[in-house]
Amino acid sequence: MEWLNPRIAYEGLQEFLGTGGNVLFVIMIATFVMWTFIMERFFYYYFAHKPLKTRLISEWKTREDTRSWRSRAIRDDLISQVKFKTVQNVGIIKTLVAIAPLLGLLGTVTGMIEVFDVMALSGSSNARLMAGGVFKATIPTMAGMVSALSGLYFSNQLDRRSKRETAQFADSLEIGG
Repeated sequence: MEWLNPRIAYEGLQEFLGTGGNVLFVIMIATFVMWTFIMERFFYYYFAHKPLKTRLISEWKTREDTRSWRSRAIRDDLISQVKFKTVQNVGIIKTLVAIAPLLGLLGTVTGMIEVFDVMALSGSSNARLMAGGVFKATIPTMAGMVSALSGLYFSNQLDRRSKRETAQFADSLEIGG
């Protein structure tokens, strides 16, 4: 239970960020932003989506004319409002998922540059001297992949949910006879 101590957790995070280099800090920020948007989408669906749908459905049902060209344009506008709200920030989440492995690759490259610097400065290919740079190169790669994998499932789930909610809403707006 020692790891629950905030001071120890902070020191562990500092040590982890120090072993991975500056790129690891960028990966951490990108992951934090990605998860902030993921949580925002879930909060939207649990708190704001149903009232929006209810309001728009009642707005449609209070219309007397649901068959004219104008009413169909209004129906399309209501569907667009729901689609706009459901796809909001999903593109940003997908972009951050795609960027995370690339940031990990950037960390690999910077770590390998350190290996080559050590080799150039020491004038030899001593395995002990190279191990630190190789270790520093693998940490950001791992972090970028873990970040991308953690967001990939939720980005796909949110994309499917957006399409499903929009289609269900469109089906609920009946065109009168």
